[in-house]
Amino acid sequence: MNKKSKAIFLDRDGVINELVYFREGISDSPNSADQFRLINGVGNALKNLKELGYKLIIISNQPGIAKGKYTLDEFSKIQQKMEWEIKQYNVILDDQFYCLHHPNAAIQEYQINCECRKPHTKLVLDAIKKHNIDIDKSFLMGDGMADMELAKKMNCRGIFIGNINSAISKLFKDKGVIPFYIAHDLHEASEYINKYYDN
Repeated sequence: MNKKSKAIFLDRDGVINELVYFREGISDSPNSADQFRLINGVGNALKNLKELGYKLIIISNQPGIAKGKYTLDEFSKIQQKMEWEIKQYNVILDDQFYCLHHPNAAIQEYQINCECRKPHTKLVLDAIKKHNIDIDKSFLMGDGMADMELAKKMNCRGIFIGNINSAISKLFKDKGVIPFYIAHDLHEASEYINKYYDN
């Protein structure tokens, strides 16, 4: 039997790249490749995790096309820019799984109550099957409640990326979700894994 792999399942926006602040006063995913910026320290963090033997797999909700904010072609350009910037650190992502749907989509073909939108488990299950992943040795990282709910459903160690305030703490409590670890950013998360886990 083939030896199972261990993986880091990564949300994208707010973990890999910076959120974009729009004039409406909201922060959201980049709508174009020009708006895409790696978060400081992410390249080295991904390199560290790769060297520890983890597969790097993005699991992300990306409803921008469904909401009419950009096209599938622009989405591909954003992916290409991300891959190029990460490659400057001699890192290649092992895979990327995206949900492009949204229940309130402006584009009819994407208006689906799907099983792939986080916190549903389909994307992670697809990744586990494709890459023969041992979930017990893996981590799921994200900056949203859906990520931590997904980690709980998958019985995977969830690392919350970001700062915790009283409102988020209350939401975690109300949802019955407790992150395995809380890190300020991906760099801190990678340092934690490097220090405390037998890799």
